Amino acid sequence: MLFFLCSHMGMDRIDTARVAETLLAAPGWARVGLTAPTSHIRVEAAFELARVIVESVTGEEPAHSDQLGLSL
Repeated sequence: MLFFLCSHMGMDRIDTARVAETLLAAPGWARVGLTAPTSHIRVEAAFELARVIVESVTGEEPAHSDQLGLSL
């Protein structure tokens, strides 16, 4: 993931301010969920935060793994 963030759109390095702003704008449950006592909640929270960061970097929402691809 780090390589992806650094190599996307000619980025030379990760902009820490942008990452911080993205994390603060993420859903509160996901931020708090990282400290949950149960692993399944921590995993879901981590995936949600990752989704928010990817959406911020790419400008588009990644498709959900359960979503079927439709050919046009």
